Amino acid sequence: MSIADRLVLQRQRHLKWRALDPLELILMIICGLTLFGFSMSVCADITTRIIGRPWLWLQEVTSTLFIYGIFIGAAVATRRNDHLYLTAVAESMHGRSRLIAELVIRLIVLAVAFCLIYYGYLNYLRGFGSFRLPSNTPIDSLYAAIPICGALIALFTVEQIVNGCRNGFDHPEPQEPEHSAAFGASRPEATP
Repeated sequence: MSIADRLVLQRQRHLKWRALDPLELILMIICGLTLFGFSMSVCADITTRIIGRPWLWLQEVTSTLFIYGIFIGAAVATRRNDHLYLTAVAESMHGRSRLIAELVIRLIVLAVAFCLIYYGYLNYLRGFGSFRLPSNTPIDSLYAAIPICGALIALFTVEQIVNGCRNGFDHPEPQEPEHSAAFGASRPEATP
């Protein structure tokens, strides 16, 4: 089983375009790398402070990895339906009421995505006047994550709306294979 099979979630396949699977794979890899980099930079920051030789630039690296990890993670979670939408309400309905509930939920998510794009871009432009210390890098490098996240969320929400209207939102889900548990780790079965 390839890494792509483990990282690209097959749940709710009827709401997804196969053409966006490589994007989901890339975003999941970026999320993993930012999480790993964040953890390593925090450990290095703590270590250098304990030995009395702090690397102040590590705090900039840590905050950058944290912010990009959060926003890229929110975007990929939208595609995977793990986040940002109310499943319990819509899943309890069937037929036309389910369609309306699913569309209303996704239209709200789409409105939030457009707010992230618009206001995130405004913050990005304002970020050229503020600088991060000690590197004197414009803070816009952090704010760029916001409109990027909004654009990805909008793309994945439109994907779900189009496919939900074509294929319906109400599909029984097949049982997920055990290898696709959190980040590909398998869970051992209890033996009697």
